[in-house]
Amino acid sequence: MFGFGIDRLNLDQVVSCIDEAILAKKPLHIVLVNAGKIVLARKDHELAHIIRTAELVGADGVPIMWASWLLSRPLPGRVNGTDLMNRLIEMAAAKGYRIYFLGARQPVIERAVRSLKQRHPSLQIAGFRNGYYDSPESEREVINDIARSQADILLIGMSSPKKEKWVRRHFHDLNVTVVHGVGGSFDILGGLTKRAPAWMQKTGLEWLYRLIQEPRRLWRRYLIGNAAYTFLVMKALVRRMIK
Repeated sequence: MFGFGIDRLNLDQVVSCIDEAILAKKPLHIVLVNAGKIVLARKDHELAHIIRTAELVGADGVPIMWASWLLSRPLPGRVNGTDLMNRLIEMAAAKGYRIYFLGARQPVIERAVRSLKQRHPSLQIAGFRNGYYDSPESEREVINDIARSQADILLIGMSSPKKEKWVRRHFHDLNVTVVHGVGGSFDILGGLTKRAPAWMQKTGLEWLYRLIQEPRRLWRRYLIGNAAYTFLVMKALVRRMIK
């Protein structure tokens, strides 16, 4: 779709793939694409290459699902990044998998970890720390800490394309099986922001709820990005009609 392959998997199937990868110790970098990331990747060749070569690419966002239906390439289901994070945490708590949490500000990630320990007492937390470092040496310390943690899953709370590029550069040094970028989901876990109501998630309006909460940070991403994505969909529809 738009030059990028998206795996025909729903959320349950993605979770099963991750479980199998952990058991087999098969490295798995998960990249979830939404409207904004598609627009960004068409200009950012490094990000585009990462998406095209990732082991698993899922459809995160109702607009991606709509486009798949309009273009007669229907996908089986949405793989929302926050939903996938929650499912992985539940699976890890049930099966004894170890998770490392990297990202957000230190007070936020600390609150998120405390909340998770209360909700999932059996969860094995391999480690956690904020997503900020100010030198190559401190970045290397982060990588080494993750590598020593014996984590099965690394959850990264960074924005795109920073998280995708960071993972691609360091994946083989991290000594983890599965890496999933969760964006701002740690802010939700830490109580800094709230997730949109279920009806807004299902109708594709979760972006609007986030925009209302953080307008100064997100207005450009959503308003300009969504307009650019709509143009891409319309152009693809016209091309399909004249073939």
